Amino acid sequence: MNKFTWINDWKNRASANIDAATRRLKELLPLDYATKKAVGWLSVSDQQVAAIITTIREKLPTTEALLIGKPQAGKSSIVRGLTGVSAEIVGQGFRPHTQNTERYAYPSEELPLLIFTDTVGLGDINQNTQDIIAELESELEQQTQRARILILTVKINDFATDTLRQIAKKLQQNHPDVPCLLAVTSLHEVYPSNVEDHPEYPPDYEVVTRAFAAIKQDFNELCNRAILIDFTLEEDDYHPTFFGLEALTEALADLLPEAESRTIYQLLDHNAGEELGNLYRDTARRYLVAFSTMAATLAAVPLPFATMPVLTALQVSLVGLLGKLYGQTLSPSQAGGIVSAIAGGFFAQAIGRELIKFIPGFGSVIAASWAAAYTWSLGEGACVYFGDLMGGKKPDPNKIQSVMKESFASAKEQFKNIQQ
Repeated sequence: MNKFTWINDWKNRASANIDAATRRLKELLPLDYATKKAVGWLSVSDQQVAAIITTIREKLPTTEALLIGKPQAGKSSIVRGLTGVSAEIVGQGFRPHTQNTERYAYPSEELPLLIFTDTVGLGDINQNTQDIIAELESELEQQTQRARILILTVKINDFATDTLRQIAKKLQQNHPDVPCLLAVTSLHEVYPSNVEDHPEYPPDYEVVTRAFAAIKQDFNELCNRAILIDFTLEEDDYHPTFFGLEALTEALADLLPEAESRTIYQLLDHNAGEELGNLYRDTARRYLVAFSTMAATLAAVPLPFATMPVLTALQVSLVGLLGKLYGQTLSPSQAGGIVSAIAGGFFAQAIGRELIKFIPGFGSVIAASWAAAYTWSLGEGACVYFGDLMGGKKPDPNKIQSVMKESFASAKEQFKNIQQ
């Protein structure tokens, strides 16, 4: 059998298989009703989501960092430095936990790798220090498998630290097994006037070393380690933005159990986030297979544009289902908005492929193959979109488009070679 004979044979068998599937589907149910029924069969129940989350959570070592310091002392900056999340999203991510604390879980409450508990109102004369201590004590007394660490934040030019020392002393007395790290922040606020950027780490300026020595002396018996950091915003134009990040991660590695410290290093290298995303995507792909196959069957109907509304409904349903898997509950209109946002120029190509149906014979096979590949790539793009949201990041349109193009190319090959 020569090459062209083999290709024609494959085309004929593929066309016959898809046409047969289309006839069976049309005989059983109207197309729109068939789509709704199929989506119902493939829906993810709350019990399934809970089981998936439980399985993934068991594999995650979680660290809880209790951030204790005055407002503007750099606590949120530590969150940004360790997670890579923008300042805007970190600000939105903290939620009231108790009267005097807020909590931020990264990447999500359901699957946290890092949990930050932030004291609020510390240093406010209207706040009762004993209430703050009592709430932190209650937090530490809870039985958990999480590794814990206290991180005290003090600005390098702030020597009014009596309240912070009082809190740290009480916590250390009752929980000596919980390590304590002192992070002295905002170094650039005391740099010499002729210095416009960060020097080599650690900064060798007398004003910095003298202040650091004094603050360390105040907390000498309370903290296991003390470090200098200066985590600024990008618009502040200090380089690097997270000055002293390596010192922070090394200190955490020394003070935390091996698994938790390794996770923090992986977070900084984006490995942990990618591995977590891959666990979700592996689960999502079982649905991509089913929806892509349905899309191929529907697209095989040899009437130009007749199946576009049904395919669109199918793909919107897929995005809604994936959103639920990632903890995002979406209405059909919201899911449709996400489809429009991430699909980009693919829609124009979809119209072009529909026109191929006017070509007798092979047009429907091409349209079916394309619809399956496009549905698959849309699902992969949605996973990236929801994964970014779950990780507290703004979805990156360029990354999503890149993933869609790559998965579309590979899916075309996959569905082109399917034989039944």
